[in-house]
Order: sequence, then C-alpha cells, then structure tokens
Amino acid sequence: MTQTLTSESAAPLPPMGTGGFLRWAWRQLTSMRIALILLFLLAIASIPGSVLPQNGTDPIRVDDWIENNPTWGPLLERLGFFDVYAAPWFAAVYLLLFISLMGCVLPRTMTHLRALRSVPPAAPRRLDRLAGFRSMTDARLPEQVLQSVADGLRARRWRVASGDGWVAAEKGYLRETGNLLFHVALVALLISVAYGALFGWRGNVIVRQGTGFSDTLTQYDAWGGGRLVNPDNLPPFAFTLDEFRVEFERDSSQRGSPRLFEAEVTVYPMPGAEPQGQTIRVNEPLLVDGAKVFLVGHGYAPVLVVRDALGRVVNDQGVVFLPQDGNFTSTGVVKAPDARPALGIQGLFLPTAAVDEIRGPHSIFPAPDDPAVFMSAWTGDLGLDSGVPQSIYRLDTANMTQLGLESLRPGDVWELPEGTGSIEFAGIQRWASFQIAHDPGKEPALISSMLALVGLMLSLFVRRRRVWVRVTGNAQGDTVVQVAGLMRSDDADLEPDVTELVDILAEGKPVSR
Repeated sequence: MTQTLTSESAAPLPPMGTGGFLRWAWRQLTSMRIALILLFLLAIASIPGSVLPQNGTDPIRVDDWIENNPTWGPLLERLGFFDVYAAPWFAAVYLLLFISLMGCVLPRTMTHLRALRSVPPAAPRRLDRLAGFRSMTDARLPEQVLQSVADGLRARRWRVASGDGWVAAEKGYLRETGNLLFHVALVALLISVAYGALFGWRGNVIVRQGTGFSDTLTQYDAWGGGRLVNPDNLPPFAFTLDEFRVEFERDSSQRGSPRLFEAEVTVYPMPGAEPQGQTIRVNEPLLVDGAKVFLVGHGYAPVLVVRDALGRVVNDQGVVFLPQDGNFTSTGVVKAPDARPALGIQGLFLPTAAVDEIRGPHSIFPAPDDPAVFMSAWTGDLGLDSGVPQSIYRLDTANMTQLGLESLRPGDVWELPEGTGSIEFAGIQRWASFQIAHDPGKEPALISSMLALVGLMLSLFVRRRRVWVRVTGNAQGDTVVQVAGLMRSDDADLEPDVTELVDILAEGKPVSR
C-alpha cells in the first residue's frame, strides 16, 4: 500500500536558527553571483562622483550647484552625493564587495592548490564515450607505446600519470590560476583605492603670474584629504609662477585651440633649499616631495586699480576672472569693504571684444587681441559681516545700490558717479590653475589592474583539458590503442590535442608543432 504525502501531512521544516541563518547569509554573500551584483552596484554608486561636483575637489562648484538647485541640492547633500567616496552607503557596498571577493577567492585558492599537487585521474574504462575518440593498432609492445606517449606528453609540458595499461595527462592549470589572479587583483585594487582614499590628498589653487604658492592648507582654494591625513604634515614646498605661456591656433579648423600651454615656475623643495627652475605642462606634472603639481587651467586677471571717495587705492592687484566659454569670455568680482563708501564691482572681461544685439558683449577669440572690461559698480553692504561664507567670485547685491555701467579699454579710467571713487583698467595678467595631489594608492592600483588584465587573459585563452591513452592486446598480437579527451567547453577544441597524441604514436617520439 502506497501512502501519498500531502502538504497537510508533511512534517514542518525545523527552524533555521541564528547559526543556520548566518551560514546561509555567508554562502549568499560569498557567491559569485552576489560578488558580480556588488561590483555592478559599486560602478553605479561611483557615477554621482563623476557627474556631480565633489567637496574634496571643488567645494565652490558644490556650493553653486546647491544654490542653483534649491530643491535637489540640500537633499543630495544630506545623502552624501557631494562626497560620494566618503559616504556611508558607498563604504557599505565597498566593504561588502571586499568581503564577498575574499570569501570567493580563499576557498577556491585552497581547492586549486590541492589540484596542483594531485595527479591526473585514471583513464575511464570506456574511452569511446568521450570526445575526440580514436582507436588504432600499434606493432610495439604496450609498455613501449605507453612510455612513448608519456615521454611525448611530458615534453609538451603536460602533467602525466600512468597505470596498468593507461596513461593520463592534464594541461591548462593556468586557466584557474588566471581566474584566481583576476579576483585577487580585484581585491588588491580595492585595498589600493582604500589606501589612497585614506592617506591621499589633493587640492586646487589659482596662482597669478608673478605670485607664488606655499603648500599649506590656508593657501588652497579647495582642499580635500583622506580621513587619516593630517593637514599639518603637508610637504613644505613652495613655487612661484614666473611666466605662463599659451598660444592659440588662428588659421586652421581648430581655431582658438591652445597650441602651447605651459608654466615656468621656480620651485623651493623645502625651506632654505636652492630654488630650481621647472616647466609644467598639461601631461608633464611637477613631482616634488611625493606630491604632483598638475597644470589644469588658465585665464586672465585684469589689473583694476580701484580708488574710493577719499582717493585711497583699495585695490591695485590683478583680479582673477573665470572663463565662461572657449573664447575666454570671463567673469569676476572686486570687493572693497574698506573703501569709503564700500564698493563692489561685477566685471565681464573679453580678450577680443565684440558686441552684437543678440549675444551682447562677448569674446570672439581667446587671445588678448582687443581686450575690454564691461563693469557694473555697486555701493552698500557687501554682506561680509553676516557670518555666512561667501564666494569670492560672486557679489551679493541684495543690500547694495548700483552706481552705473561702463566699458573700459586698457588705460581707461571710470570716474564713479557722486564722487564715490574711480576704476582704472591698468593692464592684464595671466593666471594658472594647479592641482596638487598625493595619491599613494595609485601605483599599487595600476599594478593590480595590470595583474587583473593578465589573469583575465589567462582565464579566457588557456584551455583546461585532459587526455587519456589506454592499450590492450588483440588476437593478432598487435597492441590496440584508444585515445580520447575531455574538456569543459566545446569538444571541437580537443581535436588538436588528440591529433597530437596520434602523431606521437605514429612516430614513436615527441613531435614539434
């Protein structure tokens, strides 16, 4: 009599328990499927760090982005999208991926080490069921045939084992070695990136021609360092920007593109050291005391001499104007809180000025062929005493009164209305933007990436396969030789290996391919 079990009569499964749940969670986390999902999530999580400005590299742009997007800006800031690589959710994905890879790699490494020490398995009794099966006769004794095959396979770097009437050989262990190398290199890459993020730092600074920079935190326009970096221990070097040279294409289809883009600097590796002349180009950074100084941008700094109502000079320096397009139409601000009355100036600098009814004032070429400054002067409360941080490139005119608009050529002077002062366009300076970075994890990350590529190539192009030879005697006194092979992928790939075995048997010695 057969009893049929139903869902009502089946015994309930025992509860998993805490230990069982932890074992199940560990198996899931260390599976290759979860590792791939986490790697995909890490790639997605990195997208905001490339699309949105980051506090570590450009806090000014972050503030501008938040101010221009009052709805999304504060929300994204709370979620850490402007400091992605230090956000808790990014660290969570990063650490889970690291644990998952370690859980995948370590057991497979031990299994692979055992396989490297083991011998190929004995030949199956029914070789005719395997791929590439061949059968032939040989006049030599079975021992001679097996010895010839074993010698020929060893000469071709096969791992060989023999037994009573058979020879087994295996090749392609580098496939699994490459697979493990790829995953180990990924782990090393994660460690390198984490090391660089913890101990690395980078900052940006704009230096006007004729002025200098010292590697201290207060000198940077923007600076970001790892959590284990002490800003007081920055390398004590300094440099001055002696000359900035740039030339633009004028006659080709690349009109306006820079042909020459380099900065001549005098470097002081440490206090009291002999100065050294160096040239910094776009792809040729300056290396000093473990830090690299990259040339990342340039622009113009019109020299605006500002006098107040008392005739005092409240500004006579070049003012950094930021480019807004490829022809270096640039905007800048002068703030003179000590003037009587306090003055603020918004300016538009045009290296090669042009004015039309549609675009208004704009530059038609990046070189200073016909420079001009279009200015708007204001007086009143600059908002500097409110305690709220303010960008040096933006003028808060909420509590100010506009004095007027004017355009100046080099040498022109604008006498402000009501005797509030004057502005003179005295000349043009250049400025260069530098990024100073120390990334100790970059070299290990590069080596890890190269090893990962090597491992990937091995896992893709090396074939793991086995071949067997079995010999028996027949009634005529000849030796019957059976040859076959096995591989996890396409059986057709075994044909060259089986043919090689046949050639060894035919000639009785190793054959060069």
